[in-house]
Amino acid sequence: MYAVIKTGGKQFKVSEGDTLKVEKIATEIGKTFSVNTVLTLVDGENVKIGTPIVAGAIVNATVVSHGRGDKVKIFKMHRRKHYRKSQGHRQSYTEIKIDKIAVK
Repeated sequence: MYAVIKTGGKQFKVSEGDTLKVEKIATEIGKTFSVNTVLTLVDGENVKIGTPIVAGAIVNATVVSHGRGDKVKIFKMHRRKHYRKSQGHRQSYTEIKIDKIAVK
């Protein structure tokens, strides 16, 4: 059984027991939360596709950790115009573990 969920503006394919990094969620480490935006639910031959979400489907997850990703360097330049701009960015993330996929 797996589900496609939407969190942080991105879509993820998840199964029970999976660990993944999503956009930062303001929840403490060790706390559980539920994701209600389940787009697709697949259980063997049974496939439920939401319009836009599957009614009554919930994915329960636990927050494992918070962190920041690797640094991404941004460099802009216009040749022969004496323009150079350098910038860096580190995206914050939350690591979650999928506990249960349920349908009411």
